[in-house]
Amino acid sequence: MASSSSSSSLSIFLPLTLLCLISPALSLTCTSQTFTNNKLYSKCADLPVLSSFLHWTYDPANSTLSIAFISPPSKTDGWIAWAINPTSTGMAGSQTLLAYQKSDGSMAVKTFNISSYKDIVESKLSFDVWDTAAESSGGVFRLFAKLKVEKETVNQVWQVGPSVSDGFPVKHDFLTPNLNSKGTLSLTGGITTTTGSGGSKMKKRNIHGILNAVSWGLMFPIGIIIARYLRAFPSADPAWFYLHIFCQVSGYAIGVAGWATGIKLGSESKGVVYTNHRNIGIALFALATLQIFALFLRPKKEHKFRFYWNIYHHALGYTILVLGIINVFKGLDILNPAKHWRSTYMIVIIALGALALLLEAITWIVVLKRKSSKSTKPYDGLNNGQG
Repeated sequence: MASSSSSSSLSIFLPLTLLCLISPALSLTCTSQTFTNNKLYSKCADLPVLSSFLHWTYDPANSTLSIAFISPPSKTDGWIAWAINPTSTGMAGSQTLLAYQKSDGSMAVKTFNISSYKDIVESKLSFDVWDTAAESSGGVFRLFAKLKVEKETVNQVWQVGPSVSDGFPVKHDFLTPNLNSKGTLSLTGGITTTTGSGGSKMKKRNIHGILNAVSWGLMFPIGIIIARYLRAFPSADPAWFYLHIFCQVSGYAIGVAGWATGIKLGSESKGVVYTNHRNIGIALFALATLQIFALFLRPKKEHKFRFYWNIYHHALGYTILVLGIINVFKGLDILNPAKHWRSTYMIVIIALGALALLLEAITWIVVLKRKSSKSTKPYDGLNNGQG
């Protein structure tokens, strides 16, 4: 009996002990959370992403909304933010409260009127805000505020970021949870819903990235390596020419598909502008289109304009090569995928570069041997008029 009683007591004691060890801020539900200042809120919601919670009390008589937003930042020196968007459902246009921990350990709260993703300015919000405060414990931030809100149903947005630089938030990740951290909130009904477009948009972003990495980042460089080095060997003629055409035309087709998905993403993401990435992408599309159409105007080997056409063709090709690789890395910065994806692409590019150096040395050996034997140059248009 004693053994049975002891076992029963232990089975009850262990779960209670575990519950006591769990930080209130990290509890599985918002109903079990408490605050050091003993504040009480009439409603709460377990937000579906980013391990976040919202507590609020709304007084319709004076349109006052009191909130407590709880979330761990993405990194220890990061930031958390909660916002109401009066005009849309996304971050662009949101009236944002942001909390972070300063270097001296104290917490700070700032307000941002985010008119667009590009234009993030610290300023007053479109509605009155007062009694702002923040606290931190156990790796979790808590943001408190009172707001003047006339509507009983609002668009809410919440977010977490990695760090703060000179009092300005560093951009957050663009993973599926970050893109899904938005929805509508009923201040009186206690119902919170989220829009599920983030997963679909992330899928489109990944497709856009893969298509462009394969086309501009791989197919075009391989096609250029084939044209520059294999044609120096008579045994590779005319196979090198058709391989070169296949790589470049296939790369162009895949690149156009990637470019089109980028245009579509841009039209669906109002306020989100990656200026350099977009401009380089447009330039790549234009230059590659010129390069493809130039094939139909290629003079014959003996034509007096063939020399100038070759200069144009090679210059445009190397420009596309450099811009393509640069834009792939800019795209990786935007997508922020797992590190192994960037590492894999870097390894592939380094391997192609090493192969090009090796073939460059071999080609020059062939060139010098041919010159010494008073043979023809390997770069003068070559066999069958396919230069």
